[in-house]
Amino acid sequence: MADSRPTADEGDERADESGTDADSHAAVSEGADTGNEGESAATDADAAESTDQLRQRVDETYDFDDFGPTDMAQMSADEWEAAFDADSWITGDALLARVEADLRNRIAERDVFARLEGVEDGLLAYSDEGYAVVYPDGSVEGRGTVLRDVKPTIALCSMDDYDVAEPPEGELLPEPSAVPEGGGELGNWMLQLVAVAQLLAGLGLIVAWVFFPVETLFAPVAGIVFVLFALLLFVQVANARLSDKFRSEEYRDRLRAVGIGSDERPEFLPERYREPADASAVEGTDDDPQTDELDDSASSV
Repeated sequence: MADSRPTADEGDERADESGTDADSHAAVSEGADTGNEGESAATDADAAESTDQLRQRVDETYDFDDFGPTDMAQMSADEWEAAFDADSWITGDALLARVEADLRNRIAERDVFARLEGVEDGLLAYSDEGYAVVYPDGSVEGRGTVLRDVKPTIALCSMDDYDVAEPPEGELLPEPSAVPEGGGELGNWMLQLVAVAQLLAGLGLIVAWVFFPVETLFAPVAGIVFVLFALLLFVQVANARLSDKFRSEEYRDRLRAVGIGSDERPEFLPERYREPADASAVEGTDDDPQTDELDDSASSV
């Protein structure tokens, strides 16, 4: 019977084949790892290149020497991350102080209508239509136009390069009773003088055409035009005064709605902000009958 066991030469050949296969698998694996590393490096390079391109586009689009809330509102999140270094942002109490100062300036300039108050967990800004709560970490919550106005302010004040002007002192919003009935009357008086002059000129031309032998029709036509123009000016002055009166009354209502002249706050605020801080402090000092009884008992003993 023939021996089926492999000879020494056959064993060496099989060992060589196995080693060759192992070497080929190792080479394939090494090539795959090298390919993955190459793809990862290429991806990182593409990401860095796209970030640089985005940063260059942002620099070309926006003027950071005159960067304001309007520009901030137009920027996307990707543009913001590409343009600014998040590690250099200002946070904490310094951020709240800068936001408060910037908002006070904007309120004084009548760019924003809001009332500012410091609360336990941050800065509260509210109007008759909405509110915003700014936290020390730069986050914000709220609703309405106030939230829309506060968001770009937080972003700007968190940048060290943004200079905040010194804010005005005292109450920024006037008392409702101190709001005048309308704007300046100088413009209205000037229009009235022009209207009176036009009216007299028009009536003079018409009277001259009626009582004097004037054959041309230019005088009565021009007189009628002058009279109509004068009446138009009088109507415009009356409309301006009426509009000023309505605007003044609307502004008074908005001031009352935010609690100017009182300690009330709007009902749409979160419950923890509806009561002023002073009121809660006063409530905390109310006498407790049980505490008084214990004190009396201790003193009698």
